[in-house]
Amino acid sequence: MSKDQDKHSNLQGVSRLLTEATIGITDLVEAMHKRIVHPPILPSTPIQQLITKISGYTYKNIRRSKRFIGSGVDKALGALTPILGDLKATKDRDIIRSVLNGILGDYLVERENPLQIIMHCRYEGKVIELEKNALKKMVPKGSENIMLLIHGSCMNDSQWTQKNHNHGTLLANELDQTVLYLRYNSGLHVSTNGQNLNRLLEVLIQQWPVPVKKLTIIAHSMGGLVARSAVYYGQQEEQLWSIFLKKMIFLGTPHHGAPLEKLGNYIDVILEAIHYAKPFARLGKIRSAGVTDLRYGNLLDEDWQEDRFEMKGDQRHHVPLPDQITCYSIAGVASKKKKSITSKMLGDTMVPVTSAFGQHKNKAKKLNFDDGNMWIAYEHTHTDLLSSLAVYAKMKEWLMK
Repeated sequence: MSKDQDKHSNLQGVSRLLTEATIGITDLVEAMHKRIVHPPILPSTPIQQLITKISGYTYKNIRRSKRFIGSGVDKALGALTPILGDLKATKDRDIIRSVLNGILGDYLVERENPLQIIMHCRYEGKVIELEKNALKKMVPKGSENIMLLIHGSCMNDSQWTQKNHNHGTLLANELDQTVLYLRYNSGLHVSTNGQNLNRLLEVLIQQWPVPVKKLTIIAHSMGGLVARSAVYYGQQEEQLWSIFLKKMIFLGTPHHGAPLEKLGNYIDVILEAIHYAKPFARLGKIRSAGVTDLRYGNLLDEDWQEDRFEMKGDQRHHVPLPDQITCYSIAGVASKKKKSITSKMLGDTMVPVTSAFGQHKNKAKKLNFDDGNMWIAYEHTHTDLLSSLAVYAKMKEWLMK
């Protein structure tokens, strides 16, 4: 194949992918519309059916104009904004928006789309302003010890509460710490979020109303990669906040990647449990930079400079666990406790035990967790790690040392 033919083939591939994006997002928005206008179980009224019929013409026209690729995607996303407004529960709106950012977050930023999530910290469900006087008013009893919880891909801070349980709330109360939650666009590259978190934490430490003594990070899934990336850049720049960080706990973090991403159905699995989010699963082929970073666990800008969709071997630059920070890792195994290689390979259905523990066939890339700082939670799926009392008890034990 000549260079011109190869170039033409690549352009055809990109065009096809973008066309799929336009149609996929349009189908997604229409499916979302139907789920909201016609709630499950309840019968549909004539008015609801009329609304659906009228809106159907709009989506049909967007599909017809798919040759105007950028315009088509933006129109489809624009149609999603008022649909989100139809949801009464703020939590549902936040979940849908977080899923959309997880799948298309890099595109949303590139197009300056208002649905993009800008990284920020939250306290008791509210956005906090990183300015000393504002923090004094919002966190009047701010402790000298801060605990930051970081969510995973396609999720947000509200989903730390599962089955009426929240690790952060209980740990903060028992350990006399102020708990904050990070919300971020999980569709961006891990290294982009890592650098953003590095800058955010530096401002937070400097503006905190009382002198900070200790910072602790608890991170679920992708959140652990973002935390490690932030620490790397923070230590490279000798940032003040990295000195106060004493402990990090990783819950189901794919330190060496998630095999499901290699198969392209990572999105399908993580969204299956969320009713309003199920239509998003059809967009797996146009997954974001953040999701493709999960293939091997990329942490740095240098890890993704080449074509991120090309299936290559592990090209990452090795980033060891940080010095002077005690790191812990909890891996889930969905099956019962037994000495089965297969069960540990499957892990929590998304992340194998070896990846969660930073083990690698190349010894130079192994993450050296201390033996006592690793623990397997049997009969736990990836999301079970967020609601488990056993996981909570183990974290409390570690943090009280």
